[in-house]
Amino acid sequence: MKNNNSESPLKRFINLLKLDKKDIYQVLFYSIFSGVVSLSLPLGIQAIINLIQGGLVSVSWIILVFVVIIGITFNGILKLMQLRITETIQQKIFIRSSFEFTYRFPKIKYTEFNNQYPPELANRFFDTLTVQKSVAKLVLDYSESLLQIIFGLLLLSIYHPLFILFGLLLFIVLYLIFKFSFEIGLKTSLKESKYKYKVAHWIQEIARNYFGFKSKHEAEFALYKNDKLVNEYLNYRESHFAVIKKQFMQLIGFKVLISAGLLFIGGFLVIKQELNIGQFVAAEIIILLVINSVEKIIIGIETFYDCLTSVEKIGQVVDMEIEEVAELPLTYCYNKINFDIENLSHTYPGENKKTLNNISLKIQQGDKIFLEGNNGSGKSTFLRILAGLIEVKSGNIYLNDENYKKLNINQFRSQIGLITAGQTTFEGTILENITFNNPNVTNENLKWVIEKVKLQEEIKKMPNGLDEIIYTDGKQLSASSMQKILLARAIVNKPNVLFLEDPFDKMDTDKANEIIDFILSKENNWTVIVISKNDYWKQKCSRILTLEKGKLISDQ
Repeated sequence: MKNNNSESPLKRFINLLKLDKKDIYQVLFYSIFSGVVSLSLPLGIQAIINLIQGGLVSVSWIILVFVVIIGITFNGILKLMQLRITETIQQKIFIRSSFEFTYRFPKIKYTEFNNQYPPELANRFFDTLTVQKSVAKLVLDYSESLLQIIFGLLLLSIYHPLFILFGLLLFIVLYLIFKFSFEIGLKTSLKESKYKYKVAHWIQEIARNYFGFKSKHEAEFALYKNDKLVNEYLNYRESHFAVIKKQFMQLIGFKVLISAGLLFIGGFLVIKQELNIGQFVAAEIIILLVINSVEKIIIGIETFYDCLTSVEKIGQVVDMEIEEVAELPLTYCYNKINFDIENLSHTYPGENKKTLNNISLKIQQGDKIFLEGNNGSGKSTFLRILAGLIEVKSGNIYLNDENYKKLNINQFRSQIGLITAGQTTFEGTILENITFNNPNVTNENLKWVIEKVKLQEEIKKMPNGLDEIIYTDGKQLSASSMQKILLARAIVNKPNVLFLEDPFDKMDTDKANEIIDFILSKENNWTVIVISKNDYWKQKCSRILTLEKGKLISDQ
C-alpha cells in the first residue's frame, strides 16, 4: 500500500532506528559505561596528583595508576563491543533494503511508473550504502559525544555551581544553532541529491544507447547535457555547502565559547582557591573531552544530512503504491477463462482524455484475437488491463462470472502467458530465464516448449546448453533468439490465455510465421490476444478487434 501521509526525512530516520532499537540501546548502554569510565579517569588523575604533591611513593598511588590503566583498557573493550553491534546494524540495513526493493518492484502498480524510469528508481538502492555508514557513525559518535558533554558538564558542576549555569547556556546555544538552520540544510541536501541522480541517470542513458553516441556531434551533445546537469548539481551543492559552512562557523564559535568559558571559570576558581591544582588538572581533562565531543558533532553534521537525504530517497520508492494481493495458496487451476467486459474505460493519472472509452465485449476460451488500431488507439492499455497489469477504474470485467476486482490476482497470473513491448531477458541461465526455477515445470514441458519455439539449434551451439549464462538484454544472443526465450517463458506452463505485444517483430518472417502457426493451431486451446505489425497474425486469427481513439469500432 502507498503511504498517503508521506513522512519527513527525520521521521523516516527515527523509524529506521526503531527497527534496530535493541541494538541501538546496547550501543547507548555501552556509551554510558564508556562515558562514565572516561570521565572517572580525570578523578583518578586528580587523586594521583594530590598523592604526588605529598612527595611520597605509596601503595595507594601505585593502585590508582593501575586503576587508571585498567579503565583505559576497559574503555577500549567497550568501543570494540560497540563496533561489533554497529556492524550488525549495517548488515541488517543492507539486507532489509535489498529485500524491500526486490519485494516491492514487481508489485508496484503499473501506473506509478507513468513518469518514472524503473531502473533509475532502482539506483536509489545505492543510498543504502550511505545509510549503512552514516547510521554507524552517527550512533557511535553522536551518542558518545552527547553523553560525554552531559556527563562532563555534570562532573564539572560537582566542582562548582558556576559550571551548571554555563552548561545550560551551552546546550541552549547548541539547540538554537540546529533549530534555525536544520530545515534549510536538509532542503538543499535533497536538491543536491536530485541532480546527483540526474547526472547518474544521464550517464546510464549514454551507456544504454552507446551506439547512438558514437559520432562527434552526438558525443559532444552527451558532454553538453552532462555539463548542464553538473552545473545544476554544483549550484545546489554550493547552496548546501553554504548552510554547512554557516553551521560549522557557528559550532566553531560554540567550541571557542566552551573552551574560553571553562578555562576562565577554572582559572578564576583556582585563583580564588575554590579549586586545588589536582581538581584544576582534572577539570582541564574533562574540558578537553567535552571539546573533543563538540568537534565530533561538528564533523558529523554533513554525515547527518547525507543520511537523512538517503533515507528520503529510499523512502520515495517505498512510498510507491503496490498492488493489494492476498497471499493465498495457488490451489485452484482454471479449466477455462472467459472474459465478459462491460463499459470499460480508462484514464491515466494527470490526463483528461480517456485512453479507453466504454468498451463492452465477450471473449471465450480458445478465441484467437488480433488487436488493431493506430498508435494511441488504446490497444496496449486494453491488453494490459486484461492481463491484470493495470487496475480497472471504470467499468467491470468478469472472469468466469466473477468480478475481476475480487480475483486472487496471483491465481489468475499463474494461468496466463505474457509478453509486453520492451520486455527482455535478465542476467542468468537460459533455464532460469524460461522457468524462473519453477519446480512445477516438468522436463517434458521444457523439451516441448524448446522444440515448438525453434530454440533447439541455438541451445546446441552453446557450450553449457540450458545452463549457459545470458547477460542483461541478452547481449550475446540474436534478437530473434531472445524473443524465442521470452515466448518459451510465456507458454512453458501451457497457460489458458496468451497476451502478446509485438512478440516476433525482430524475427525472420518465415520463422515467425511458423511459430505463429503453432501458437494459433487448433491443438492449443489457449486464448490468444495479440498486438503486432505482422499481418500474418491478422490472417490467421479468428477475431479482429479494431480500436480507434479508445473506442471499439469493429469486432469481426
